Amino acid sequence: MCEYSSEDGFANDWHLVHLGSRAVGGAGLVFTEATAVTAAGRISPHDLGIWKDDHIEMLARIARFVQAQGSVPGMQLAHAGRKASTCRPWSGTGRVPDSEGGWRNVVAPSPIPFADNYPLPIEMTPGMIRATVAAFAAAAVRALKAGFRVIEIHAAHGYLLHEFLSPLSNRRTDDYGGPFENRILLVKEVTKAVRDAWPQELPLFVRISATDWAEGGWDLDQSVALAKELKPLGVDFIDCSSGGMVPHAKIPLEPGYQVPFAERIRREAEIPTGAVGLITEASQAEQIVSSGQADAVLIARELLRDPYFPLHAGQQLGHQVAWPAQYLRAAPPGSKQR
Repeated sequence: MCEYSSEDGFANDWHLVHLGSRAVGGAGLVFTEATAVTAAGRISPHDLGIWKDDHIEMLARIARFVQAQGSVPGMQLAHAGRKASTCRPWSGTGRVPDSEGGWRNVVAPSPIPFADNYPLPIEMTPGMIRATVAAFAAAAVRALKAGFRVIEIHAAHGYLLHEFLSPLSNRRTDDYGGPFENRILLVKEVTKAVRDAWPQELPLFVRISATDWAEGGWDLDQSVALAKELKPLGVDFIDCSSGGMVPHAKIPLEPGYQVPFAERIRREAEIPTGAVGLITEASQAEQIVSSGQADAVLIARELLRDPYFPLHAGQQLGHQVAWPAQYLRAAPPGSKQR
């Protein structure tokens, strides 16, 4: 979950406490927010970044703390594409003026803005595309130096890689536009570059929007086909979200509404998947995994509400939960020390 609390991409004490609290709370894997691989690839001027070596030091401190709590530190690598240079949620919507830290070099597959009050993006040249692929790979190297042990490529929610996938935002006529095989090319190139830079023994995830929830857009059939293409490139796990491509999408929000995407991609592409979206109860999460609908559940907003959700979930499901020694005096009877 983006915190919009950085200056010049740097992590700070907020990120240490925010991510560290979830590790203390028992999460098995703790991901950073979408971490920008270029300065111009930030959603807002306040996004976390990893586009320069100077970012490594504080990120390494966070990774060490997360790992010390028995959790695995993960980093989500992202480029906002046409959604870049926009306001953080509590400051408004749409484009950030130059006077308030915005920038003009917003890029996308085609010069189509996300909405009327968003920046008009520049159509990426082949050189810009190559530079972006290289930026993802360089970011993976920095993440490794910082001590992260899982990488997730963010190709969802209407950000750059998703923009290339969807016909709603990709109107190109070159090798990166048109038929399915062309629209997935950038995602494949980024995946190859990151996998080459990332140790083979460490997991590589890809987050996708399984459907745009809009006519003529990216859909579940294409998501299954993409997952089949990514598996032989060394992707270990598909994180199955949806939406974010267009503001008029009609999304049928209800508990577990995205779980069928994870189930179908898992079954047909024969690749491990994660389920996300309005999963807020321990029994709900347990049923998803135990029934084989997904291999893992990734929790976001519920962990914002309750950093100790994993500990509480374990208790509710009848397990003996290991609490931090510092908190054991407040733990339920029968709890053990971590």
